[in-house]
Amino acid sequence: MRKKIDCRDHPSEMNCTLVISGEEDEVLRAATEHAVSVHGHADSAELREQIKAALKDEVPQHA
Repeated sequence: MRKKIDCRDHPSEMNCTLVISGEEDEVLRAATEHAVSVHGHADSAELREQIKAALKDEVPQHA
């Protein structure tokens, strides 16, 4: 099951609207890099655990 994380679910002063989806390890890596480079968080095991806990299953869109 693909995972996703949506910055809109975590309000910030930037009003970031980024959505990242893919395999869990890809999303975790990309979301961590985004949180550090854009939102100024420190890369830590705690941050990665918080992001992992916030991941949601991506619901496939059917045409």
